[in-house]
Amino acid sequence: MKKGQVYEGRIETVEFPNKGKIYLPEEEKTVIVKNGVPGQKVRFSVNKIRKGKAEGRILEVLEPSEKEIPPCCPHFGQCGGCTYQNLPYEEQLKLKEGQIKAMMDEAVDGPYIWEGIQASPRKEAYRNKMEFSFGDEYKDGPLALGMHKRGSFHDIVNVQECRIVDEDFRKILSCTLEYAKNSGLPYYHRMRHTGFYRHLLVRKAVKTGEILIDLVTTTQEEFLGHFDSQGWVETLRSIELSGRIAGILHTRNDSVADVVKDEGTDILFGEDYFYEELLGLRFKITPFSFFQTNSLGAEVLYEKARSYIGETKDKVIFDLYSGTGTIAQILAPVAKKVVGVEIVEEAVEAAKENARMNGLSNCTFWAGDVLKVIDELGEVPDLIVLDPPRDGVNPKALEKIIRFGVEKMVYIACKPTSLARDLEMLQGRGYQVERMGCVDLFPGTYHVETVVLLSKGEIDSKKVRVEFSLEDMDMSGFQKGATYEQIKAYVLEKFELKVSSLYISQIKRKCGLDVGQNYNLSKKENAKVPKCPPEKEAAIMDALKYFQMIM
Repeated sequence: MKKGQVYEGRIETVEFPNKGKIYLPEEEKTVIVKNGVPGQKVRFSVNKIRKGKAEGRILEVLEPSEKEIPPCCPHFGQCGGCTYQNLPYEEQLKLKEGQIKAMMDEAVDGPYIWEGIQASPRKEAYRNKMEFSFGDEYKDGPLALGMHKRGSFHDIVNVQECRIVDEDFRKILSCTLEYAKNSGLPYYHRMRHTGFYRHLLVRKAVKTGEILIDLVTTTQEEFLGHFDSQGWVETLRSIELSGRIAGILHTRNDSVADVVKDEGTDILFGEDYFYEELLGLRFKITPFSFFQTNSLGAEVLYEKARSYIGETKDKVIFDLYSGTGTIAQILAPVAKKVVGVEIVEEAVEAAKENARMNGLSNCTFWAGDVLKVIDELGEVPDLIVLDPPRDGVNPKALEKIIRFGVEKMVYIACKPTSLARDLEMLQGRGYQVERMGCVDLFPGTYHVETVVLLSKGEIDSKKVRVEFSLEDMDMSGFQKGATYEQIKAYVLEKFELKVSSLYISQIKRKCGLDVGQNYNLSKKENAKVPKCPPEKEAAIMDALKYFQMIM
């Protein structure tokens, strides 16, 4: 087999993410191709051979799969947004479920309950946010506004008939493209670093019908002075829409990276926010707020996570990677307290404002990296919810999270490969996967959300439960069963943490155990006594349980 050779073969399976497998008996080799579905016979060229693995590019579909149907979108195949629109939705769900379960069966140690996949309430027009890009459909071609062409970083496909958004999105897209063409101003060329139009961001609330429209451009003087912003506003406001325009905005972005970035935003009309409702709560959304892009699907996802969490009365919950605080606020009404941590400051401010708006006084939100902020929280959680970005949890942060020793964790993953990696570490430190399931928030694509319930340890079948009255026993012997040095050695060995006698005495006193008077007193007047950090408190508690000093 050589690079550039052309073969024919049938796609046997498709693994996550979008990796079709074709076995070639004449070469005794399996080739990976993208953008195919099981059962298709394809002609493909080999474009990469490395370490015994081969990758190819589909040139032509010779025979369709028996399960294929005509895609609902005329842009399918050209546009890089969707991959599975040529399969019935039921088959999409089966394919996604099979991919995730196969991956998790390898990642999970021991038996667990697999709960399958839940469908999105909407199969089409489900997205509440789109970022369209300006460019050309081919080199030096006419101005285009849409999505990147499949397999291309440069070419743009006009997607005026896109089916994953509703008609309002399509009308706004067409109107803005026509206005941009008539203006005579060029799009920003990412290689030459010159031009004006960059992106069009559109958001629409499913429950309230409110719409935000944001045009992202450069500030290059030779173009900005010729931009008639009010003309664009008037054109948009003349469109007949089913929703209501809450705001029309102009964002400046001169960064080299081809991403939507806020370097200053002007309100051209209305406000720079709208409200969306989720499970009975209201959330204020700005153009750049993190919010699940499928509102109705998000309700299914969070209901599933809430069912995994179970009883939360009188419990302190940590919502790590909390975004705008959606999960935290859904849990707050039935919890003692919820603490959210999020690195994006704007999201934290939005979370605080949303909590006030929803009348939730038991939510607190911290801005910063989970790895650093977790040491400053000053509390020990009863339960932890993890909803990290696509790359998963930083291993050092995960180590600190594990040291809290909570009985239950709920992990919400948007990228199963990152989840599989993190599960390896969690299971290696005593956590077990109890149950798991998927929720499809992205019909037509290979993306899917996975929810996992993990618990700490299991009941040893060899141990016998014995009930007795503490009144009949002298507990002093148990309380003296481990010296301070033994506790220090245990914590150092298991958690690689050094704890002081002062910290141990603080936690013993907290548990109602006898403590020598000298441990909590300073020889200096008005001296500030350091408080045991949460991760060390959790480690000391673990030691006290190990030495049977507490139950």
